[in-house]
Amino acid sequence: MVVSVVCVIELNPGCREAFLNEFAQIVPAVRAEDGCLDYRPTIDTETDIDRQAPMRDNSVTVIERWESIDALKAHLVAPHMLTYREKIKDYVAGASLHILEDAVE
Repeated sequence: MVVSVVCVIELNPGCREAFLNEFAQIVPAVRAEDGCLDYRPTIDTETDIDRQAPMRDNSVTVIERWESIDALKAHLVAPHMLTYREKIKDYVAGASLHILEDAVE
């Protein structure tokens, strides 16, 4: 079962650029992991769409796709991820992790 992950990371004020610099360093290693289908950071973009939620200057939303829950679990404990989490811990105020499966094929 393919799983999608949406991780919303709330950052301490003024830390987004530094966080994204560290994130960019980890992307190639994560994309090379067994079972990784997609892994990318995103930030809010301003539009004139009236239903859009308010802009968030201190957040990054990570969009991920994994071949399986087991691949995701392996990612979460990969050595490069443990090192990465240590590097970014002072930037992060909090995070929420949403693990999803496709509802319709």
